[in-house]
Amino acid sequence: MTDTIETTPAAQEEKAVETPVAATEVKTEEPKKSVTSDNVFAMFGGGGPKPKREEKDDEEPKASKEASGAAGEEEAPESPDVHFEPLVSLEKIDVKTNEESEEQAFKMRAKLFKFDKESREWKERGTGDVRLLKHKENGKTRLVMRRDKTLKVCANHYIVPDMKLSPNVGSDRSWVWNTSADVSEGEPEAQTLAIRFANIENANLFKEAFIKAQQENEALIAKE
Repeated sequence: MTDTIETTPAAQEEKAVETPVAATEVKTEEPKKSVTSDNVFAMFGGGGPKPKREEKDDEEPKASKEASGAAGEEEAPESPDVHFEPLVSLEKIDVKTNEESEEQAFKMRAKLFKFDKESREWKERGTGDVRLLKHKENGKTRLVMRRDKTLKVCANHYIVPDMKLSPNVGSDRSWVWNTSADVSEGEPEAQTLAIRFANIENANLFKEAFIKAQQENEALIAKE
């Protein structure tokens, strides 16, 4: 006689219920994404950290822009020459400096000073070229100096016999002299002037030219 083991329905239910319970115990929950860092950035008006862009991505658009720009320059048509007629025609005017009838006997860059009697101190008159100009007709020589850029006259007088060049105190490249009729301001005015050169060689060249012009003017005055 064969023994038969019956399976009761209760046992089947118990076995069927145990299987899903075991599956539930093995299942694990996914970790929640932390939003703390994003919230911190949001509090201060910023977003989360942005991913870095690769340098290669930046170079490609730049290269494409340069290529397109070069292509645009090559394709751009040449603009036609446009000529506009002036509405007003201006005539050329020759400005006279009263030096047209004179020839330059000496020229040297220097700085000029004037002694102010009221303040009892030296004041700068300007920097430029000091020139000795000899008249082509009467042969007399005068000293003329203009400021740089503006060309305004800062010294203008004849070199007369009673003038005497004296070395300036404390300088071997500067000279002082008196003139009774300097007309740089328009009206004749007595002035005490001082001139300073870049070096002693230039100062000596000026002295030689000054004395020569003085002697020539003295001879011309004696003949009058």
